[in-house]
Amino acid sequence: MRRGVSGLVHAETGSGKTLAVWFGALLRLSDKHSAGLQVLWITPMRALATDTRAALAAPLAALGIAREVELRTSDTSSAQRSRQLRKPPLALVTTPESLSLLIAQPEWRSFFASLSTVVVDEWHELIGSKRGVQVQLALQRLRGLGSACAVWGLSATLARPEEALEVLTGRPGGCLIRAPGRRVPIIDTMIPEAVERFPWAGHLGTRMLGQVVRALDAASTSLVFCNTRAQAEIWYQLLLDARPDWAGLIALHHGSLDREARHWVEENLGAGRLRAVVCTSTLDLGVDFAPVERVLQIGSAKGVARLLQRAGRSGHRPGGVSRATLVPTHALELLEAAAAREAVGRARIEPHRALEQPLDVLVQHLVTAALGEGFDEAELLAEVRGTHAYRYLDEGSWRWALDFVIQGGESLKAYPEYRKLVRDPDGRWRVPDAAIARRHRM
Repeated sequence: MRRGVSGLVHAETGSGKTLAVWFGALLRLSDKHSAGLQVLWITPMRALATDTRAALAAPLAALGIAREVELRTSDTSSAQRSRQLRKPPLALVTTPESLSLLIAQPEWRSFFASLSTVVVDEWHELIGSKRGVQVQLALQRLRGLGSACAVWGLSATLARPEEALEVLTGRPGGCLIRAPGRRVPIIDTMIPEAVERFPWAGHLGTRMLGQVVRALDAASTSLVFCNTRAQAEIWYQLLLDARPDWAGLIALHHGSLDREARHWVEENLGAGRLRAVVCTSTLDLGVDFAPVERVLQIGSAKGVARLLQRAGRSGHRPGGVSRATLVPTHALELLEAAAAREAVGRARIEPHRALEQPLDVLVQHLVTAALGEGFDEAELLAEVRGTHAYRYLDEGSWRWALDFVIQGGESLKAYPEYRKLVRDPDGRWRVPDAAIARRHRM
């Protein structure tokens, strides 16, 4: 990293990837007290962003760095956002969507002018989605600033890390760092007490309530993962009804809760004051809650990589042992649980396939670029083709996307609200309408 090389760290959960790359980023600082944003840290989720900010800020005082690590997500107030543009922190932890909003600011070039390192956390979670393409486009914009910016990815569950590295950097090469050895988590299955009366499908697993309560009672702190918010809320209420004495000791966490409630749960979970948290995917990525001793997965984990991620929330420390218990909601999930355990033991992780040329993401990016400062058509086309997703973008697809944002394409050209861009006298495409700009940012 000190030499400006870009790369990917592929190592198991709890092995110290975050601090390894953070210290590398700090070594790249030309002046640890200089103004300007120098490190950008991209995470897929708000809960992970909060936890990451705390982990990055912890060693700064001991290193004699008197600057801040700050958050910029949908939870960040407008006053904080304005202050960050005027006085950037040393490092900014953000999400793909918030990064795109930063690039849509007129002053984005000056804000990112001193950037030396970009870190993309949990790259496996982004690589196979449109959010990953959004990240690729944003990174290519930042590379266009001309600074020697190193880009590093972090992941624990990639089937093809070489390909993931190429997608991240947009070109072959780069440095792939793998941790030696592999720590296999303990995956077991909670067998129902009366298998012959266990339902075949369509249930939420409530028949397993008594066994789940006993498992939670035997552990100091646990996470209970559910696949939907509705199921999480049902299980939270079932646990409270079964053990009223746990009121205040168990909590609920999902993306629809307000910011204060989520932060309260995260803070108390990290401090070891909660016996259990019933949650959705909001807590399954890279969140470091050291007190968590055990993970229970209600129903199917929907994938080996996701199961490994969720298991890794327990024993999340060097040398710790991760443990996850699969709680089937119907009989066929007993078979699925056996297959998942075998796949984990053989390190058979499903591949994350990078998307190719999603034109809806490109259309959004065109408006984002036009909001930022306007764009020259030929320059932006070359920039977009520099990403892995659009490296084979043909002229016809480019013209279709551009026409869509200029006049709404052939179908919508009669409606003024779909004419998002106009060309100014110097030949750059811009967004002239404040209402369109506001709607796009929303």
